[in-house]
Amino acid sequence: MLKNYFRIAFRNLWRSKGFSLLNIFGLAVGMASAILILMWIQNEVSFDRFHKNDATLYKAWNRGEFDGKLQYWDNTPRILGPTLRKEYPEIADVTRALSRWYVTTAGERKISTQALVVDPSFLSMFSFPLVKGNAASALSSVYSIVITESMARKMFGTEDAMNKTIKIDGDNFAVTGVLKDLPINTQFSFEYLLPYAYQVKTGQDENTWSNNALQTYIQLKPNVSETAANEKIKNISRRHSNGEVKEEIFLHPVSKWHLWTQFENGRAVGGLIGTVRLFGVIAAFILLIACINFMNLSTARSEKRAKEVGIRKVAGAGRGMLILQFLGESLLITLIAGVLALFLVQLTLPSFDLLVGKHLAVPYGSISFWIPAILFILVTGVTAGSYPAFFLSSFQPVTVLKGAFKKAHAAVNPRKILVVVQFSFAIILIICTIVVVQQTQYGQDRESGYDKGQLVYHWLTGDLNKNFPLIKSELLNSGIASSVTRTGFPLTDYYSDSWGFLWQGKAADDKTDFNRTSQDQGLVKTAGLKMILGRDMDLQNYPTDSNAMILNETAARAMGFKDPIGQIVTDGDQKYHVVGVIKDFIMDSPYDITRPTLIEGARSGFNVININLTAGNASRNVEKVAQIFRRYNPDYPFEYHFVDDDYARKFSSTKSTALLIGLFAGLTILISCLGLFGLAAYMAENRIKEIGVRKVLGASVFGITALLSKDFLFLVIISLLIASPIAWYAMHLWLEGYAYRIHIEWWVFALAGILSVAISLLTVSYQAIRAAIANPVRSLRSE
Repeated sequence: MLKNYFRIAFRNLWRSKGFSLLNIFGLAVGMASAILILMWIQNEVSFDRFHKNDATLYKAWNRGEFDGKLQYWDNTPRILGPTLRKEYPEIADVTRALSRWYVTTAGERKISTQALVVDPSFLSMFSFPLVKGNAASALSSVYSIVITESMARKMFGTEDAMNKTIKIDGDNFAVTGVLKDLPINTQFSFEYLLPYAYQVKTGQDENTWSNNALQTYIQLKPNVSETAANEKIKNISRRHSNGEVKEEIFLHPVSKWHLWTQFENGRAVGGLIGTVRLFGVIAAFILLIACINFMNLSTARSEKRAKEVGIRKVAGAGRGMLILQFLGESLLITLIAGVLALFLVQLTLPSFDLLVGKHLAVPYGSISFWIPAILFILVTGVTAGSYPAFFLSSFQPVTVLKGAFKKAHAAVNPRKILVVVQFSFAIILIICTIVVVQQTQYGQDRESGYDKGQLVYHWLTGDLNKNFPLIKSELLNSGIASSVTRTGFPLTDYYSDSWGFLWQGKAADDKTDFNRTSQDQGLVKTAGLKMILGRDMDLQNYPTDSNAMILNETAARAMGFKDPIGQIVTDGDQKYHVVGVIKDFIMDSPYDITRPTLIEGARSGFNVININLTAGNASRNVEKVAQIFRRYNPDYPFEYHFVDDDYARKFSSTKSTALLIGLFAGLTILISCLGLFGLAAYMAENRIKEIGVRKVLGASVFGITALLSKDFLFLVIISLLIASPIAWYAMHLWLEGYAYRIHIEWWVFALAGILSVAISLLTVSYQAIRAAIANPVRSLRSE
């Protein structure tokens, strides 16, 4: 019997090759899209879940009230880790982690690399396996270094890296271990590990509780709950600082590090998990739309199978047997579509990797892939075939064998409902795509507050700071640069902030948090900032400007200054006098409100050199800058950054989201149109004689086309009415995550409606016009 079922299934597939192709291709595209999204989701939710101690690993976070709101951050004092280890027996182990960039040298090879400075316990707490070396002792020496395999290849080629020497900042480090390269699903990013003892040795350690300088990771002992640990440690900073530090410490579990980074009322409420959920819903939408296609096309062809069902029932087949037969046919089609979907996944995976910025791979050799894959195909097949199976098996044999079975022409039937559901999903994604693109463009169009075009910066490595006067003079005199200055940090991000500034009139409970950077002189000209009051710093004409300060508009308002010029602002033990106020400029996210920012004078020190290149060939000017830098700083590589490139990266997340939603909206529309195309073809086939009669009686091609198309257009309009409020609500919630955001306007829904109507018209009209221009003699010949 099974053999007979397979024979019938293949015969039906072959007999209706066009419909079979639409069914299989539509399902395959839907399944391939869902697989790609699920692979991305699986990667996101698996971040740092591979550590053997994942059930007991936590990161320490701070929380405190600033600017009238409870705020959260994951940087902690350096002294926190050792104190926790010493005072709390519930804690099994602790490690500190500080990300740093160094120039590393081995022989003739010299590269800028990212280090993670950690305590030796890092290698026992986290499961980053060593391919060479002993994890227990690899970081026990001050001058030991553990490198990744890729770092070993960079520095030593094919040679064995163990016990080789790498030079960092004039100190020689011995390679005591080689780590397997980091997996893609970890929040950690480094090319080598340095012992925290090196920070102590070089005088970069401190015991203050007010400076949050690094991240602290904690491993609790088994059976110690997160709640109990939080209750014990929350006041550790306050207690050890004699109440000067008011903030609380709390633990954040490894399972939430990557996806849950937004907090409200003391608990994690969001973060990347929102995007993961969004794309999970999109994957379900796409797969459901593909299944709806299958249902619609199968039930639309019900008349072709009606007599077969009637004969089988007369011959003794029960409804259960027929349901199994039709579900089996559905599973066969789904299996073929699943194989095609895997081929499509493999074909498109490199492009998808570029889009999401990851290197994903289908683990064909793993049983943990094939079991879910088989279940995925089974669930899809049963979902897609359930309604057709129950629908076809319900035919009454007497009715169908008399030829009295007719397709339902009711105003509302399941097939119409399915078309409405299908296009509602498609329209929701169209509206979401338009809104996300709008929001991205809105941020890009926001005035940055400085001139990014020809602005280049370079970290002050090696002898650059010592030779800065010579470098500046040569850059200006050669005509390569129009202006040069040093700053504490790059203009496109803030690396330092504080709520401890003092000024006249400050309220006792004022805990406004200020961004903080520094400059020597000429930053306004170099970066194209706009002065509102006062002047820029000028050490030649005003030597005391090393103790000067410039405020942005928001900072001046936050301090309550009516006349900011000449006011004294204290930072720690240093007093600064305000010489100017500049227009707000964007240092962090373009979608956030501008934070109050203070630019301190030269006494604060510098880390960056900024160069405003003269107009002309930028690449040629950069090469000339490189020659000067190599002459004055020969031991370090020239690694420059264009400010506009850094600024553009601020939009990478929203751009990626827009591209992904747009891509899957397009695929949803494609799948929907495949189903609509098949339904239109079948409708035209069923009404061929009616069309012939109408043509003989004088109906025009346009009139017949409109007749065949209007039912589908009506369904699309209903879909638009259903989808619009759902899409508005979803996008309203998404936009609430941005302080600087668009308002959703009516024309977004009008545009989505026009697009969906146009797409459906194009899809349906081909079949409608084809039927309308057919020769009526051929269609009426049998009458």
